[in-house]
Amino acid sequence: MKLVDEAEIQVVAGNGGNGCVGFRREKFIPLGGPDGGDGGDGGSVWLQADENLNTLVDFRHQRHFKAQRGENGMGRQMYGKAGQDLVITVPVGTMVVNVGTDEVIGDLVAHGDRLLVARGGKGGLGNMHFKSSITRAPRKATPGEEGEQRLLKLELKLLADVGLLGFPNAGKSTLIRAVSAATPKVADYPFTTLYPNLGVVSVEAHRSFVIADIPGLIEGAAEGAGLGAQFLRHLQRTRLLLHLVDMAPVAEEFARTGVTVSPAEQVRAIERELRKHDPQLLDKPRWLVLNKADLMFADEAAARAKAIVEELGWTGPWYVTSAISREGTFPIMKDVMAFFDRQREDALEAARNAS
Repeated sequence: MKLVDEAEIQVVAGNGGNGCVGFRREKFIPLGGPDGGDGGDGGSVWLQADENLNTLVDFRHQRHFKAQRGENGMGRQMYGKAGQDLVITVPVGTMVVNVGTDEVIGDLVAHGDRLLVARGGKGGLGNMHFKSSITRAPRKATPGEEGEQRLLKLELKLLADVGLLGFPNAGKSTLIRAVSAATPKVADYPFTTLYPNLGVVSVEAHRSFVIADIPGLIEGAAEGAGLGAQFLRHLQRTRLLLHLVDMAPVAEEFARTGVTVSPAEQVRAIERELRKHDPQLLDKPRWLVLNKADLMFADEAAARAKAIVEELGWTGPWYVTSAISREGTFPIMKDVMAFFDRQREDALEAARNAS
């Protein structure tokens, strides 16, 4: 199913029921007095995260949601029934923005998380509340309050441990196919990947992580060039970035993709786009993966990789691989799993020291 990661919906909470003006009328009980009951509260609208959903596509077909209104109060001090709350399920990782104020209302990051997005109106008061020593037969009741209405923007940010980034045709989709059961489209033209793909990498029994293939970026992506920054937000929740680079671009590929820069300059171009979109993305751990080594002899690939690393002044981990033949892919995944294990151990150690 195609990923739909943005949607706008209108949510309307239920109005409160009106209070009742009523009087007790029973045989042999003169001057029975007021007994009008209160109106019921209107239903509220909630969003709830569901791990079984992975797209916002349903909201392309239904955009308006309205909770039930409260019933009016009745005589004999009977309260109106409260309106039923409306619960809307959304994928885990959904961020909710109030379009009217551009305010982030909340972020649903775990299965079962709930967020109140429109509060139901309170029910009105019946006339029994207005009785006093002076006013013995009040003919006053209050109407129910209106429920809140909001126009919401839903943004889905994928929850993945590892994010793949790089220029079009760097081999990101090929890599995710090589290391997981995901089957994104692979072809020899740019922008093959039009929406993110998720794959689960199982290193061994009970040790796995989620990897996300993000559509290729080009110079000016943060301003909307190519597929633009539409999918850059999916990198914000990742814990590690794998930066794929085609280490053996050829003139024909330059002509197809419009990329006329060296592999090292491609890395710098992506770094500029990350800085424009969200400088914190550059603070994430990022490993360099020099791909398509199968297009060269082994000694030539090693020399080319060393030259690229030296030109960049790269100080972090880097790898030479061929995603299409799966050569060198498993060692990367093993190192990624070990990296997450160290993170987990460091977090536990910090928690023990804090206590």
